[in-house]
Amino acid sequence: MRDILRDDKNHLENFRTPLQTALNNLPVEDLLDRVPVELDPEPLKKMLLSKRVLVTGAAGSIGFELCKQILAFRPAALIMLDRSENGLFTIRRALSGPEADPIIRLVVGDVTDTARMNAVVAEHRPQIVFHAAAYKHVALMEENPCEAVKNNVGGTYVIASAAITHRVERFVLISTDKAVNPCSVMGATKRIAELIVRSFGENAGGTDAIFSCVRFGNVLASNGSVVPIFWEQIRHGGPLTVTHPDVRRYFMLISEAVQLVLHAGAIAHSGDILVLRMGNQIKIVDLAQNMIRLAGFIPGEEIPITFVGLRPGEKISEELLANDETGEASGVQDLIRVRSSEKLDHASIQEAAADLVQAACRNDTELVVDLLSRFQRSAPASSLRKT
Repeated sequence: MRDILRDDKNHLENFRTPLQTALNNLPVEDLLDRVPVELDPEPLKKMLLSKRVLVTGAAGSIGFELCKQILAFRPAALIMLDRSENGLFTIRRALSGPEADPIIRLVVGDVTDTARMNAVVAEHRPQIVFHAAAYKHVALMEENPCEAVKNNVGGTYVIASAAITHRVERFVLISTDKAVNPCSVMGATKRIAELIVRSFGENAGGTDAIFSCVRFGNVLASNGSVVPIFWEQIRHGGPLTVTHPDVRRYFMLISEAVQLVLHAGAIAHSGDILVLRMGNQIKIVDLAQNMIRLAGFIPGEEIPITFVGLRPGEKISEELLANDETGEASGVQDLIRVRSSEKLDHASIQEAAADLVQAACRNDTELVVDLLSRFQRSAPASSLRKT
């Protein structure tokens, strides 16, 4: 089969259409090694009904699903913010069809733009903010550390500060398991973003605002994730490229990830980090083999798998809790509240984040990487890329 796919172009073109249709129709939950999590929607209704809600990064995979689920609870207004005007145009049509939903507000803007973010929050007066805007690709951020810092660190500080200034009631940061004992630029920037939000939560400027973080693993079939890459490689007859035979990751459905985010917003105390129980980590090579089988081929015979080596900043496996963290019951099934022994100093975190962003704005890559390494819990500084 592999030789036919590679050598007979006419056969390949004839074959791709039914194969693509079959792949598109495969239920992505079949790739999970567990039953998908379903949580009680009542707390979400109480939190979201008739509220003004802002979602940053609304045009991304998580942002879009957040907006879709939030709309189901009929907020007073849903402010969808992204710097991609085409992305916003597309998701509004996907959410409301040709006739625009009157509660949807589209805002083109960059979370790193202080004046713009303050103006947006002042104008729309959101009561709840879900901050999903971030750079997420580990290898790409290793090559662009200054941009990772400006967006993931600077953007978080800007929008969190605007939330404090304009008295937002709840602020939820979308974080990642890569922020735990990070060894990549992306992971380190998300760890600092967590510190910023936690420090605001413990020092909310005299307000009753609740600032919290939500940490989860890889999202199946999100934009740029391994699942659509593997589907594309299968369509072309392989090979499927895996970095290392032992690499494994936590995986979630996008609907699960967003349920977690929303429930975290509903139950969080200020300064909280919440994590979903995601079962055991899945080996990426097992995921590749399962996808090949679901497509109707024999792994290794009809569709090969090749190992290409770990990419810069990539771990063999991820962790949900850092060395100084413990998990405890949150009161919601499958949702863990994280407790950290790490002491936060709001002023020091602000100062360190400001120094880091200023270095990034000067494009001082060497200093940025050095400053990032100081936020490491256990990984050596040399594990962050230096140029």
